[in-house]
Amino acid sequence: MGIQMKDLTDILMNCTLEFFGSSKHKVMPPDLAKLPNALLLDVRSREEFASLAIPMGIHSNIQFIHIPIDELPNRVDEIPSDKNIVVFCPANFRSTLVYAYLKMTGYESVRILGGGYYGLIDAVMPPKVYKQVASHNK
Repeated sequence: MGIQMKDLTDILMNCTLEFFGSSKHKVMPPDLAKLPNALLLDVRSREEFASLAIPMGIHSNIQFIHIPIDELPNRVDEIPSDKNIVVFCPANFRSTLVYAYLKMTGYESVRILGGGYYGLIDAVMPPKVYKQVASHNK
């Protein structure tokens, strides 16, 4: 990938109250649809993905990729560095690990999907999807 590893110390030192208080580390599901050039990175296991896939078909601005967390080190080159990467898993534990890993490997625009799985499910409830579809059809 040609990007040198960043020092984890630098990443941790930027995790200040201002950083977390301004939510620079996450994006909430309703805002995901508004994020330009987005990539939703699903880091759930293959079994979790097989039981429930989450296509983002109505959102032309969101690319979707599934790379289980245990495969990420060998497949990191599949993640485009020019996207706004939003990492997703059910409880945000794996997302947090992947967030730190991607930042360490040189990815600049990485965030965690706020609310995890339940936040994403809430965002695809019929009234919210209808509102998104209606705004795209204008």
